[in-house]
Amino acid sequence: MTKPEDLSPAPRGNGGQPWLPRSLLWQTFLLIALVLILSLTVWSAIFRHFHEPGRARDLAQMAASVVNLTRTALINAETSRRTDLLIDLAALEGIRIYPSEPTDEILPLPETRPMQLLTREIKNQLGEHTRLAARWKTLDGFWISFRLDPEDPDDFWVRLPAERLESSGTADWLGWVFAAFSVSLLGAFLIVSRISTPLRSLADAAKMVGRGRTPPPLPENGPQEFAIVSRAFNQMAGDLARNEAERAVILAGVSHDLRTPLARLRLGIEMSGSPDEDIVPMIADIEEMDRIIGQFLDFGRGEPHTPTEPIDLAALVTDVAEPYRLRGVDLNIDTPVRLTVSARALPLRRAIANLIDNAIRYAPDTPIDVRVHADRAEAHVEVLDRGPGIPPDQIDRLRQPFTRLEAARSDTKGAGLGLAIIDRVMRSHDGRLELLEREGGGLRAVLSLPLRKQRARMRAVANAQDKQ
Repeated sequence: MTKPEDLSPAPRGNGGQPWLPRSLLWQTFLLIALVLILSLTVWSAIFRHFHEPGRARDLAQMAASVVNLTRTALINAETSRRTDLLIDLAALEGIRIYPSEPTDEILPLPETRPMQLLTREIKNQLGEHTRLAARWKTLDGFWISFRLDPEDPDDFWVRLPAERLESSGTADWLGWVFAAFSVSLLGAFLIVSRISTPLRSLADAAKMVGRGRTPPPLPENGPQEFAIVSRAFNQMAGDLARNEAERAVILAGVSHDLRTPLARLRLGIEMSGSPDEDIVPMIADIEEMDRIIGQFLDFGRGEPHTPTEPIDLAALVTDVAEPYRLRGVDLNIDTPVRLTVSARALPLRRAIANLIDNAIRYAPDTPIDVRVHADRAEAHVEVLDRGPGIPPDQIDRLRQPFTRLEAARSDTKGAGLGLAIIDRVMRSHDGRLELLEREGGGLRAVLSLPLRKQRARMRAVANAQDKQ
């Protein structure tokens, strides 16, 4: 059976996108993370925009100084010592100098903003005739052309070490950015957790109210907004509990007061001396009214709050069915020798008796089968009749109070509370009521009780008793 809370439309918190998480915690966390990433991206772009011109000037000053010092050294060095000077510059400083030729094949620098800024600054300091390249012939590097004398038409190429142009401290800067990002995400997670925790508690309490139970009071501390919501919810839950209690008291009082005149009316009819053909229908009507009042009383009690206890389901079903067999009802019982479940005996007896009463009422002249069996996860009680049955599209509607299916069972009486009471009893046991079509015609009503939770609960109770 699908629980009522499962019949509500699926939440659309993810906007219909299956790849987005549906919880507020992760949606808010991802939103804050996205905002942080965008903020860091924009901040990095702004930082580079204002930092690159200053860095281009520094690199241009360094490159111009290297070129000027190299030119001065070559001009002032003796001709016989120039070869040794070039060797020392290459070995000690990583600076290589080659004469320029008309057939030189060069690769221009990439057309990026930092390179454009650097090219402009170098030409401002060394002259517009200065050329820059990323490759000279087959050698990659940062190449700058220069002349020994401004009037000299011959150029030389000087290759600067690449490490001198690389940004220092990049790894440290990225490390600090990652650390700041991690701390921000941790703070975002803690903030969102403080939001999602009271909301989750509120949702759980709302589900309890939807099941007809009174939830424990929500804490009214924390942020002012959550305190106001919790206080309003606690007040609403208290008002609903008081209204439910007053309704149950009124319903029980009215039903009890009605039974006294019904008893007097039945006694008067039986002692009136009227013919049996007149007395029997009137007594049947009085019994039907008494049964309806009993349903009102059961419905007014609400969900049971007594603790569950281990009971023998097979013995309980046999005890419930035995009075019907003594009255001459054609009732076939099929139960195992013993089947222990954790349940509340009295509400479960009412649920089983209601199903048998429905089967007798809707299929009075056919045998009724009652079966008890279990699988690995659940214990089942089945009541099968050969009546008109219930259309599948009407089953969920019939679980609601004061609902009857006149089209399928037009000769029925009652207030329409039987299935609502049974459904409430099963939900209080974490079980379910299923109304299925019986093979060959009729209705197959199944009460299912979970076994795994009950067995774990019983094992925990046994362990506690052993420790004592």
